Amino acid sequence: MIADLAPFLALASQAAREAGAFLAGRSEATQGIDKETGRDIKLAADRKAEALILSILNEGADLPVLAEESGASGALGGLYWVVDPLDGSANYNRGMPLSAVSIALMRDETPVLGAIYDIGSGELMSGGEGLPALLDGVPIRVSTVRETSRAILATGLPVMADYSAAALQAMAADFAAWKKVRMLGTATLAGAYVACGRVDRYAETGARLWDVAAAMAIARAAGGRAEISDGAPDAPRAILIDNGCLPD
Repeated sequence: MIADLAPFLALASQAAREAGAFLAGRSEATQGIDKETGRDIKLAADRKAEALILSILNEGADLPVLAEESGASGALGGLYWVVDPLDGSANYNRGMPLSAVSIALMRDETPVLGAIYDIGSGELMSGGEGLPALLDGVPIRVSTVRETSRAILATGLPVMADYSAAALQAMAADFAAWKKVRMLGTATLAGAYVACGRVDRYAETGARLWDVAAAMAIARAAGGRAEISDGAPDAPRAILIDNGCLPD
């Protein structure tokens, strides 16, 4: 498996690094809002970073792609890429250092490898089936915390979240079981932080596959658990990534 997937991971890591460096530079090309609809925001940076990523992936491997900005190119079966060029667009737009580039390789419905570039810190997290989970080349593992009372939960309120009083009260009631709760504004980094032991569980309803596929693959390679509900490739889904030690 390593011989089969290692070149794909190297390609994904290259694309994530190059797009991340482009975004971190905050050049004139990354500035500007393309569209704002309700709570959603689309930046010129999203579009331009995606074009850069796709050029690198297409040159290195002729595979179909599901990308956040441009949708699906080719049939999404067998091996295909899933790309989020800039997760945490609202953070990025305001200059907050919590945003990331996420690239995953899927085999049918299973994320088999991922590369995530943290734009604020410059960290690259990667891993996959039969491949080690790494942070800048150093092996990482999920935490060993077993009690929610000692654990950190990462979650969020995605664009299509239920903001009703009842839904928010139910969320707050769940928060009481955890030692700490964090909302990072980026599903990609929330899942990746599980892989490197910074948080113990990431759970959210309404995440998209491109937000979490790479983090799922890396977390599994780091010894964790990653589950996503059924649905169309571009549909909102429920996601859970954790250390595999916590109670359900």
